[in-house]
Amino acid sequence: MTTDVVRAPLRAEVLREQLVDQNRWAALDVVDRTGSTNSDLAEAARAGAADRTVLIAEEQTAGRGRQQRSWTSPRGAGLYLSVLWRPRGVPVPRLAWLPLLTGLVLAEVIDELTGVEARVKWPNDLLVGPNRAKCAGVLAEVVAVQPEPAVVVGVGLNVSHRVDELVTGPGGLRATSLAVEGVTGVSREQVAIAFLRHLATAEAQWREAAGDPVGGGLQAAFRQVCATVGQQVRVELPDGVMLHGTAVDVDADGRLVVREASGTLVPVSAGDVVHVRPVG
Repeated sequence: MTTDVVRAPLRAEVLREQLVDQNRWAALDVVDRTGSTNSDLAEAARAGAADRTVLIAEEQTAGRGRQQRSWTSPRGAGLYLSVLWRPRGVPVPRLAWLPLLTGLVLAEVIDELTGVEARVKWPNDLLVGPNRAKCAGVLAEVVAVQPEPAVVVGVGLNVSHRVDELVTGPGGLRATSLAVEGVTGVSREQVAIAFLRHLATAEAQWREAAGDPVGGGLQAAFRQVCATVGQQVRVELPDGVMLHGTAVDVDADGRLVVREASGTLVPVSAGDVVHVRPVG
């Protein structure tokens, strides 16, 4: 189902009041148009931008997903934002959990705010609705590891996109938006405030636990929203090798564990995952 949605501009002063003055964020800017919020914020990070800085764009002309794929970002239709983290005290290997944490928070907020079921396709796609179509993507980039880690995490969420503005993803993964799924009466501003409030709290708890996903409960929570666990999958690994099997877990390092037909368990840290069909 589609609906006509007024694409009202984001009010930077309202977002700052709710998220900077009353929450954990250090700085927040809204720009009218840019190539990529991730690229802009990564450059700002290298120039010394503060931990917990947020950059939001009304329109992106060169939005990027994983594998340098483009992300359609028409003006006012989605929530296109990036956040900068400088998680002191978190070991570098645990930084791999930041995009998973972001996807988890996004799924929880969309589910609660809209009533539309939301799940995460490992590692970075938000799937919503009965058909589990892609509604958002997450992209994390490590900007620095010394003298302290700095990571930029970007989110592109389809809010009021029409069907003709959506592009099918790799492996034939259908795209959708909150509007296409029948969501009305929820603005981009509301989503941004709810998401960034929840994200700030969740990241602070993760950081306080030194990034430990087991002791901090992140691994267990992510398993609960991960749509990939339990699926038969095809994974194209970075070296071009194709892995086939059943996704059985997400381990303590944030890797997808795939059981091949032979019974061999293969941990995957990076790769393009296609859900072939559910088990059972």
